[in-house]
Amino acid sequence: MFTGLVELLCTITDVQPLDASTSGGGGYSIAIGQAGPILDDCTIGDSIAVNGACLTVTEFDKDSFKIGAAPETLKKTNLGELKIGDRVNCERAMKGEKRFGGHFVQGHVDTTATLRSVVPNGSALTLTLRLNHAPGTLPLPSTLSPYIIPKGYVTLDGASLTLIDVSPPAGGRLPASEGEKDEAAGQANQAEIVEFSVMLISHTQDVIGLSKKKAGETVNVELDVSASEGW
Repeated sequence: MFTGLVELLCTITDVQPLDASTSGGGGYSIAIGQAGPILDDCTIGDSIAVNGACLTVTEFDKDSFKIGAAPETLKKTNLGELKIGDRVNCERAMKGEKRFGGHFVQGHVDTTATLRSVVPNGSALTLTLRLNHAPGTLPLPSTLSPYIIPKGYVTLDGASLTLIDVSPPAGGRLPASEGEKDEAAGQANQAEIVEFSVMLISHTQDVIGLSKKKAGETVNVELDVSASEGW
């Protein structure tokens, strides 16, 4: 379990689609560096959320760690798009005695979204995103929209954020993106166009990677477990 309060921005140092080493297990592995501050109490098998996906540490030293990504993880997240030099949000699993400042985050990514726009708003940034529509690979956006609630929580690339505006129940674009060229919108069922916006204050911009992303890039999305479970 995680809080969605990103502990550290780390850097991808290696990507191996077929890692034949003992720690790679013959699968897809990602090595992550500049991670020393979150590895002081690390052990093999620990869980670390990388861009919001709960992953298992298979190897580590004082400054870096390696994780493996299963085919299902690569299909449902943006981890397969990562390349050497990319920055990723990292958070260790929460401790029982830690102050709980975010919301309950499982590290189980539900789907991905495409960043539609990044608009300055004073010292803050307003980001508008759209759930990706990929039948057979990702859940239909219309099945997830009931859990995207104004002023509710959403986890984006592992960061706990508050939703501002969301598409109406019948689907459709938000005003913030209506002036943008959008060929996909004309081809999609209106109900499958699910957009939402969040705001990043100055501090959040400094400590998470989402503020560095540009329109068109992919973001991991985990819905609020309390909303999806009907708490």
